[in-house]
Amino acid sequence: MAQVLEFKLPDLGEGLTEAEIVRWLVSVGDVVAIDQPVVEVETAKAMVEVPCPYGGVVTARFGEEGTELPVGAPLITVAVGAAEAAGADASTSSGGGAASPAKPDASASSGGSAESSGNVLVGYGTGAPAARRRRIRPAPSAPAATPAPTAAAASGRARAGRAGRSSGGPTAPVTAANGTSPAANGTSAAAQTPATGAATAGHSGPVAVISPLVRKLAREHGVDLRALTGSGPDGLILRADVERALHAPETPITEAPATAAPAPAAPRAERVPLRGVRGAVADKLSRSRREIPDATCWVDADATELMAARAAMNAAGGPKISLLALLARICTAALERHPELNSTVETEAREIVRLPAVHLGFAAQTDRGLVVPVVKDAHNRSAESLTAEFARLTEAARQGALTPAELTGGTFTLNNYGVFGVDGSTPIINHPEAAMLGVGRIIPKPWVHQGELAVRQVVQLSLTFDHRVCDGGTAGGFLRYVADCVEHPSVLLRTL
Repeated sequence: MAQVLEFKLPDLGEGLTEAEIVRWLVSVGDVVAIDQPVVEVETAKAMVEVPCPYGGVVTARFGEEGTELPVGAPLITVAVGAAEAAGADASTSSGGGAASPAKPDASASSGGSAESSGNVLVGYGTGAPAARRRRIRPAPSAPAATPAPTAAAASGRARAGRAGRSSGGPTAPVTAANGTSPAANGTSAAAQTPATGAATAGHSGPVAVISPLVRKLAREHGVDLRALTGSGPDGLILRADVERALHAPETPITEAPATAAPAPAAPRAERVPLRGVRGAVADKLSRSRREIPDATCWVDADATELMAARAAMNAAGGPKISLLALLARICTAALERHPELNSTVETEAREIVRLPAVHLGFAAQTDRGLVVPVVKDAHNRSAESLTAEFARLTEAARQGALTPAELTGGTFTLNNYGVFGVDGSTPIINHPEAAMLGVGRIIPKPWVHQGELAVRQVVQLSLTFDHRVCDGGTAGGFLRYVADCVEHPSVLLRTL
């Protein structure tokens, strides 16, 4: 006999307390296997797929794409033991009779029992099977003679609910396959979401939108999708339709007198939510600026010899060595000579903690914002190993596949802003680190070389440091050593 179990958003680790639903990987009525990913979520650290510890038939989903959920909030309910009836829908499993499986409600899941819900840590699979318990199904509000709706009807209502919420209504759980709303307090979805009901009262059927990105764009800018006419096939609403509505002048709510000219519409400010990766970056930068008394020093260096050395390495065969890897190798050698900059400050304890290993972060720009992947134990890596690890982490960052462990634990950051075509910068330190080395673009410039004016490959290096961990003399010594290695790579031979 099937038993309906509730799967909640699990602990995501690294102190994360919430996640945004990016994409559902299953629908109501789908059969799922144990540890099968059911939803893709974005946290402040990375984008991950969440596996479900139960196998069976999905009977309900909670939250729409773009919705933020706290850890512990319901994600889906699964009818365990119903998978063998692969074609069965949840309406069959919830039909009348005392032997029907119980449907979970919030009062049963939150009160009295302390049994495990089977939650898992993302990326680590499930442990032992979770203890399961039956729950008391609330009394039906409709007469017993009312026939249960079909799975197709339930699916249609679920799509209609998603459309209504996409156009600005409040978020509510997706309708379960047995036709009843899994509301936390047992009330109907219509009673909980009057705004949604009013918005959809005059329009039947779902909005013709396929892309979750289009729905998210409309939701963030307050565009009513039901008021748009799609320009795609069969009236499909495209991103261009939403953007066209954003730039169109607003229509006055009340009609002006026939003799009066309509007042011009005021421009509407764009509001961009600070959440996910961008929100996490904003919080960290604000904390860094608030807590760290930083200072910056910089120097120009002749990188001609470094560029020639790299060209000679790559001409010798084998894997190509990146310029970033050579700069990272120089950084680790400089930190060995100036360990004060590979540290962190514990404010409450009033202590400077000098760290034994160099975990080198590097800034990477992605479509989702700026992220700082971390190369662990960079001080023990060769230029070839550093090149490979930089390439791997950069690709993972672009795909949104970095794990929380790959985005935390850095002790020093290397920021190559020269890729943006700029010469210099005074970056904000990546809290709780103590320093960041910035590298500008390398371009031909007039330079005095061996007493004569010549055209050389010149780069500007800048060091932003926490003035609590060291004075300007230490910071200047670090930066001067880095510049010397850039100008004369043979200096590095002393540390190999």
